[in-house]
Amino acid sequence: MPVFWLVIIVLALAAAGYLLGRSRALQSAGGDSRNLHSQPNYYGSHVIMWVTVPAFGLMIVWLLAQPLLIDGRIAAQLPDTAVSEDTTLGLVMSDVRRVADGLDRAVGQGAMTEEQAGSVATELADLREQLAEVGVALGSNVSSDVLNAAQRYRDFKATGSLLMGIVVIALAIAGLILALLRTTNEFRARNVVERGVLTILMFAASIAILTTIGILLSLVFNTIEFFRLYSAWDFFFGLEWAPSFSGRGGASSLGVLPLLWGTFYISLIALLVSVPIGLFAAIYLSEYATPRVRAIAKPLLEVLAGIPTIVYGLFALLTVGPMLVSVFGQNTVGWMSGGTAVMTAGLVMGVMLIPFVSSLSDDIINAVPQAMRDGSYGLGATQSETIRQVILPAALPGIVGAILLAASRAIGETMIVVLGAGAAARLSLNPFEAMTTVTAKIVSQLTGDSDFASPEALVAFALGTTLFVLTLGLNVLALYIVRKYREQYE
Repeated sequence: MPVFWLVIIVLALAAAGYLLGRSRALQSAGGDSRNLHSQPNYYGSHVIMWVTVPAFGLMIVWLLAQPLLIDGRIAAQLPDTAVSEDTTLGLVMSDVRRVADGLDRAVGQGAMTEEQAGSVATELADLREQLAEVGVALGSNVSSDVLNAAQRYRDFKATGSLLMGIVVIALAIAGLILALLRTTNEFRARNVVERGVLTILMFAASIAILTTIGILLSLVFNTIEFFRLYSAWDFFFGLEWAPSFSGRGGASSLGVLPLLWGTFYISLIALLVSVPIGLFAAIYLSEYATPRVRAIAKPLLEVLAGIPTIVYGLFALLTVGPMLVSVFGQNTVGWMSGGTAVMTAGLVMGVMLIPFVSSLSDDIINAVPQAMRDGSYGLGATQSETIRQVILPAALPGIVGAILLAASRAIGETMIVVLGAGAAARLSLNPFEAMTTVTAKIVSQLTGDSDFASPEALVAFALGTTLFVLTLGLNVLALYIVRKYREQYE
């Protein structure tokens, strides 16, 4: 049963349950709502909760678990001949799922009948032609074993969907009946509904924590697998980044230091651009600008934060890079040999980070109590002295947080680096040379048809874990600084 119609059926049962629960509660009270413990709407909401929460909860768990179970069962049934020396089980299962989806699409569009799609005796050549009519191309490596596995995959998937529909609808009906049986005039429906809503809110609040744990576990497990195949010493202390996917160019060199250097170098230039401009803009908007100027200037600054990063990358590639070449390219030292360089990405990234610093710093400076300003003026200090010696020290914890937020945003940026800084992994102090960052290499290592079990693909998870640890350390440092200065100025 399609998930869409299953959701519609459950919602229809919930709507009917709301009306039945409300009317049953009034009926048990003799038609007078004053004889009810709770308002009639709470009784209807109680029925809705019993219908939807168990049904949708089971549906979500089923949809998450079914693909894993089917993949495991199909993989166990594959013959040894299905996995050759030049492929892996993961690639074979990917072909199985692709062929199964193609068969479903072909049946849905009428290119073949359900009997043809489910017949193991279907000729492979005929199947290629039929799937080509609906835009599904079978590669030359798709064998009869893969075809048979795809047909079994469809059967398991259809059976699982049918069972899910039956179980979910039965659970919704059972919840409806149970809730109606509990609906009496003395039933404390309001207390039950409020506890249920509180549980839902607590679950929603824990999603962020659970998501972080899931991301961390996925990184850790794949990082451990990478270090089983590649030396941790060579990864953390290697000075060369030269992955070899074909195997004909020798062993891969996967040293992370050139990537970390490029990441910090570009981020440093971006912060040197964004922090002074953003902080000065915040001081002007909060202390000097008139309300009319502030109402116009602040939204214009915040527009920069809404521009997609790919647009900044194109700006770096087409405008800033050629401009720097025209300025430095004719120099006898030969600084700027091309448009992609650390300086190109750093300048554009700095412009992108200006609203992160200015907007947050402006709000933090405005939060400083007016009494501190008045006390400074009463002691004879000028406005500039008040800003330097009173307002900025009091707002320093928040300003540090804004700067570190901008730093984290710079470290995690990808598109500006890909288009503006180049792809060369090198250790150099020249800001006019092309370099790359950790995030750019994570994308490149997971792009293409490389074997996912190879060190060249798994290294992306090791890079992600390294970046995660560095960012976590940066946040811990920010928390320490904020607490230290907050105790001083509170």
